[in-house]
Amino acid sequence: MAWRCSGTTNAQLIENMWRSGLITDTRAKEAFLKVDRAHYAPSSPYEDSPQGIGHLATISAPHMHAMAIENIISYLLPSESNPAPRVLDIGSGSGYLTHLLAELVGERGLVVGLEHIPALQRLGESNMRKSTEGREFLDSEKVIFRLGDGRLGLKEPARKGDEARGTAWDVIHVGACAKELHGDLIEQLKAPGCMFIPIDDDDNGVLQSVWRISKDKDGKVTKKNICGVRYVKLTDPPI
Repeated sequence: MAWRCSGTTNAQLIENMWRSGLITDTRAKEAFLKVDRAHYAPSSPYEDSPQGIGHLATISAPHMHAMAIENIISYLLPSESNPAPRVLDIGSGSGYLTHLLAELVGERGLVVGLEHIPALQRLGESNMRKSTEGREFLDSEKVIFRLGDGRLGLKEPARKGDEARGTAWDVIHVGACAKELHGDLIEQLKAPGCMFIPIDDDDNGVLQSVWRISKDKDGKVTKKNICGVRYVKLTDPPI
């Protein structure tokens, strides 16, 4: 049971997820240990459960963040062929997963958190500034928080020195449930690239599943249903 992963410290929470098999990659474990969830969760930060952060948004349970990282980590890590991974975190909310992603993309990587509510955009950035490393990520623009409609993705210019690598995303993580697999997101995904996205299973939006969308080097798209989930909706900002 995921709730059994709850701990009294950040290290204990991560160790419990490791022992439960929710985290299996040592590089992912190291990243989780570097990011204190207390900087991002409003209360009981080491409890393995989602929490409201205002504006009808939540910070997902730690085990869901572990699932996301485990499914996309091979595309996050820098390599000789791709020394500067580009990652889009749609529905960045508290900024917690955005920070985790930044720990994995290497020195030249770029992570952009995208929010459709200005207050949440500010929240993610202010939370990240609570740690020295978070401030360094923001000041160096390794991490950027943008405002926009996540259903449309984002066209973010390449970092200086990486212009030749283009503006497509190696990884797109979506932290809210979409009504459908939006074409703009597929188009903006690099070949090869990977997306982690919850999608409604029915027209009523009652049932949801999270999908791993892979695009190979030739542009062929493969979809894998991972499991049923319950996320807040990827929608227009509330009036």
